[in-house]
Amino acid sequence: MEYQTIIAQLPYTPPFLFVDGLTAVDLNGVSGFYTFKKEADFYRGHFKDNPITPGVLLTECCAQIGLVCLGIYLVTSSNTLSNEALQIALTSSEMEYYLPVYPDEKVYVTSEKIYFRFHKLKCKVKMHNAAGKLVCKGTIAGMLKSKTNE
Repeated sequence: MEYQTIIAQLPYTPPFLFVDGLTAVDLNGVSGFYTFKKEADFYRGHFKDNPITPGVLLTECCAQIGLVCLGIYLVTSSNTLSNEALQIALTSSEMEYYLPVYPDEKVYVTSEKIYFRFHKLKCKVKMHNAAGKLVCKGTIAGMLKSKTNE
């Protein structure tokens, strides 16, 4: 499957799309990248005179690349759900943060599948900066379902 095909199926658009590209995807994991643009509105208030990317957005970036992109790939590969009108909901996350991410900083996310069963996907995720230093890591889980199976 083409990486752009996976990205095109994401249920997000700017300014809430935190995936610029994917570098690898298979049945066990995914890796990709994103640059937090300095023009993003949240930098105006987080923090005054020292803009830093909020941790919740680092988690969201990890979830979009590490959980949602992988989920789309798994669903498409296994034909377990219709990938048309796919719904994805975050069910849990546990993250640890080590370094700040500044405006215009590019980050790299890697994800390793822990399990995918009964339409629930759980992954270990890590985010590194361009220097290869660990920014954050944790576990993220979500449920996938087709709108047609409501």
